[in-house]
Amino acid sequence: MKTLLLSADSAGIEKAAALIKNGFLVGMPTETVYGLAADACDPEAVAGIFAAKGRPADNPLIVHIADMNMLPEIADDIPDLAYKLAEKFWPGPLTMILKKKPCIPDITSGGLDTIGVRMPSHPAALELIRTTGCALAAPSGNISGYPSPTKAEHMIRDLDGRISAVIDGGECSVGVESTVISFENENTVRILRPGGITQEQLSQVSGEAIIDPAILNDIQEGQIVRSPGMKYQHYSPAARVVLIEGAYSDFCQYVNGKPGDNVYALVFDGEGDELDVPAISYGCDDAGQAHMLFSCLREMDERGAETVYVRAPEPKGIGLAVYNRLIRAAGFEVIQV
Repeated sequence: MKTLLLSADSAGIEKAAALIKNGFLVGMPTETVYGLAADACDPEAVAGIFAAKGRPADNPLIVHIADMNMLPEIADDIPDLAYKLAEKFWPGPLTMILKKKPCIPDITSGGLDTIGVRMPSHPAALELIRTTGCALAAPSGNISGYPSPTKAEHMIRDLDGRISAVIDGGECSVGVESTVISFENENTVRILRPGGITQEQLSQVSGEAIIDPAILNDIQEGQIVRSPGMKYQHYSPAARVVLIEGAYSDFCQYVNGKPGDNVYALVFDGEGDELDVPAISYGCDDAGQAHMLFSCLREMDERGAETVYVRAPEPKGIGLAVYNRLIRAAGFEVIQV
């Protein structure tokens, strides 16, 4: 098929909604990354998501809603804390793991009895969900394992000919996937995947927000995961990515001592002049780095990079989300200098 590029206006959204209602796949913009959307309750359409992305079947999908009335239609036993967090952070980049209703097929939940739910803040995503009239399953709209798309052109590059359409809603504002949480008790949440909503922000509402060990470490063999982004190597360009922790001077000394063809560096704003290899900046603060990270990793492939040495961000605030994406892009190859 030829993948259509649709405008994020009423005509484009009406066309996209009609495609989804007929079981087809559509790329939709959100504030985090572009998602590949299908009716969350249509197992054949959801199977198409896994096929188009080459996604492992045990990697659960996140379901997107447009208003709070949709939540009890797909989730059961919703805790009071979930409503408090929704009031504070929805629409926005927060996904909550909840017990699923029978209308959500196992293929959508990765065979689990739970489902991740969020309400995106991008106006085109919200309008698409409302126009379609159903909750939308929508993982990141990329080939599985590759850096997530933050522009419509990224989705076209990855999935042209595999899906029906992409809505061009501009560049994503956050740039990394949503924060995913589960509920420990009435006052405590566990962060399974960090994102645009930080541990500090969650703690202000819930009382306590625990960082799951899998955020900074590889998942253990046989461990069941309830969130996307935990189990497999993700976010990786074709180039080998090596994450370097340490002072900038030590970073430069290490990288300059690693000659080779097509070696690049990913650094903070204002850095790179002391390096003997080409360097790209991915921002000066954690929010800027989150916004630019995936585009920069994709640019490395466009430049033909074979090895990319990355200056590690500090793993706190939104920087924890950036660090989490980078260690997975690097396959946990982290060097301290």
